[in-house]
Amino acid sequence: MKLKIIIHEAEEGGFWAEVPAIPGCMTQGDDMKELIENIYDAVEGCLSIDLEKIKIGKKDSVMELAV
Repeated sequence: MKLKIIIHEAEEGGFWAEVPAIPGCMTQGDDMKELIENIYDAVEGCLSIDLEKIKIGKKDSVMELAV
């Protein structure tokens, strides 16, 4: 999967980024290296789900999809 990320320079220094395809998914970093590391964590967190909180019936199944 490829996602477009918009990177902004923060007024107080450093950078912040947002992922328009995932509403509310954003992060920041003091430098570009830290920002890139943080954006991976942010996307993973925004896309993760807690299966324990979802009711799955006996006839239902869970599938993982890579795009």
